Amino acid sequence: MNQALAELGRFAEPSLYILASLADGPKHGYAIMTDVEAISGQPLGPGTLYGALARMEKRGLIEALEPVDRRRPYRITGLGATTLRHQLEGLAGFTRLGLDRLRGASR
Repeated sequence: MNQALAELGRFAEPSLYILASLADGPKHGYAIMTDVEAISGQPLGPGTLYGALARMEKRGLIEALEPVDRRRPYRITGLGATTLRHQLEGLAGFTRLGLDRLRGASR
């Protein structure tokens, strides 16, 4: 499984936010944009969102569902959930390391 994750390459911030947004259930584009802004404090434009969704769907991280009232919801896949967990665990380790180094530098 680690080889499969390594083959995903560099992971962009918008994709991480989108996966985090979809982790609690399917959402359509506007709902994802609203949730990502609530998570990050930064707006996610439609061009960035739909470009990321297309790339993520192609990689098997998310899947499009049947449209509901002209809106197409997306949901995270098993690979997407595994990828999100892997990325967040890596960030948590990086955060701990950086904070430890800051504490050491302030002595």
